[in-house]
Amino acid sequence: MLFVGDDWAEDHHDVYLMDDGGARVAARRLPEGVASIAALHELIAAHAEEPGDVVVGIETDRGLWVNALSAAGYQVFAINPMAVARYRDRHRVSGAKSDAADAKLLADLVRTDRHNHRPLDGDSPEAEAVKVLARAHQSLIWARARHIRMLRSALREYYPAALQAFDDLGGRDALAVLGRAPTPAQGARLSVSKISAALKAAGRQRSIESRAQQIQAILRAEQLSAPEAVAAAFGATTRATVNIVIELNEQISDLETTLANHFEKHPDADIYRSLPGLGVILGARVLGEFGDDPNRYTNAKSRKNYAGTSPLTIASGKKKAILARHVRNPRLYDAVDRWAFATLLNSPGARAYYDQHRAAGDTHHQALRALGNRLVGILHGCLRHQTHYNEHTAWAHRIPTAA
Repeated sequence: MLFVGDDWAEDHHDVYLMDDGGARVAARRLPEGVASIAALHELIAAHAEEPGDVVVGIETDRGLWVNALSAAGYQVFAINPMAVARYRDRHRVSGAKSDAADAKLLADLVRTDRHNHRPLDGDSPEAEAVKVLARAHQSLIWARARHIRMLRSALREYYPAALQAFDDLGGRDALAVLGRAPTPAQGARLSVSKISAALKAAGRQRSIESRAQQIQAILRAEQLSAPEAVAAAFGATTRATVNIVIELNEQISDLETTLANHFEKHPDADIYRSLPGLGVILGARVLGEFGDDPNRYTNAKSRKNYAGTSPLTIASGKKKAILARHVRNPRLYDAVDRWAFATLLNSPGARAYYDQHRAAGDTHHQALRALGNRLVGILHGCLRHQTHYNEHTAWAHRIPTAA
């Protein structure tokens, strides 16, 4: 066996080759690129007969370099950086750190402790594509939320009437009017006809006239005002932010269509869609984060642990505490949390399960986390047996009245 530690950076890789006994075989720094991955293959081939005899430890599970290592047939272990930091403390208490030393550390880790770590996931290209699109879609939504918060903060400084006129600053009405009148003076000069035209151009189809009159009345009401120069400066930032949010809305919509197309082509899409609370977008997020490698999760417990929904037990001597997991995939946990909330209106069994936890004294979030944990287990069973969700099968043995 040959053990390889790969400490990666943006433009180079420090690699360290080690034999079964822990002795140094070779070490080198390679720049990123095709020529360097070919050089690494040559270096490994000089010391290993078969690709399957090569074990690689690296602190990432994605990227072109990792794909090339996996495609070569090596056993690739994506080691969590936190685990590497703890392993470093096990060998050195001085706090010294270098890329070359970390490469040796990774090689030693996969030589002695790889049984405690998980090899690189074998997700299909289709699942990888769904994950890329779902993450990009969610990131754009988060970016839009940040810009809307920025917009609200700015309006509070100089344009309180806009906050009274629009509850949803990311909605089409607010963006249409603020795009035309980003300052209080401009807003006060808007006529009903101009406001109506803006609302209609933004896509409003009902109650245009009455809504325009309501907006005009609020914008023309007496308000506290900032100095003219300050208001003009804020107006420029508001116009820029409004344009960014409009563009983000368009890109989110376009990406949503692409994401839906990729998700619906996946073989497991029907199973995900069969579960209550999972639509196309939320289902795509869950599928993308879990992946579709059938060997990744040995049982429902391991899938729940990865989702971060299962409780964490800390026991020492006579003390024992059960806590929520905080080291988890935040994107997946957010998706499961939203999924659990959505099932409350779509599944009698899920609702009864949630109500039981609430009656036992759990807070809303604790009960929702417990429900999410149960839903992840149900999903695992559906995927394992390749069957669609069944309300009676899922809940009858847990809650007799749910059926």
